Order: sequence, then C-alpha cells, then structure tokens
Amino acid sequence: QVQLVEYGGGLVQPGGSLRLSCAASGSIFSIRAMGWYRQAPGQQRELVATITSSGSTNYADPVKGRFTVSRDNAKNAVYLQMNSLKPEDTAVYYCNADIIWISNGYRYSDAYWGQGTQVTVSS
Repeated sequence: QVQLVEYGGGLVQPGGSLRLSCAASGSIFSIRAMGWYRQAPGQQRELVATITSSGSTNYADPVKGRFTVSRDNAKNAVYLQMNSLKPEDTAVYYCNADIIWISNGYRYSDAYWGQGTQVTVSS
C-alpha cells in the first residue's frame, strides 16, 4: 500500500557532501515523523535525524552541525544534507516514516522503511 524509495547515496571523499532523498508513495492520508537511520557493518542501526510534520528536528550527537534534515510535505519527501563527511559516517542509510494510510475507507498507521542506500566516505 505504501512504499518509501531512497536516492542519493554514493562514494565521497572526507570533507565532502552528499544529499539523500526519500519519497513516500501509495494510499497515504498523512505522514507524521520522518527521519533517517544508519547501520554500519557489524553495528546496530542508529538514529541520525528526525523531523516532525511541523518541522521540529532532532539530531544524533555525532552529526550535529554537519547534517541537516528537511521535508517537503506536499511531496511526501524527506531529505538529508550531509556536509563535512567523515569516514565514520560510512554506513547504509535508511529512511523511516510514520504513515497513516487508507484502505477501503479505513485508516491505518504503520512505520515504514526504505530499502537503504550506501554512503561510503573514503579517500
């Protein structure tokens, strides 16, 4: 019923920048919080940043001042601008969204994940 698709990962040198995008599609009524998580090899998935429907943001300490999360409610999209990237930012990045969706006139609420996109920071 609902799908999250991510774009924008890749290989970048330390100090460089990348912008990740994630768009939700399907029978969406509304989207509450959206955000980004990451998982490095051998590590647990961890929070990177979240943003509410009204635009309030929250960041993990390692990315504060370097990453910026934003969203476009009209496009059901969330973005992550990553600057001053470090090798320790290397991970698979996942988009997450708390979505209210509709089926046969009923509303449902679920958390959805994107497929993940690889970000590698290396010289």
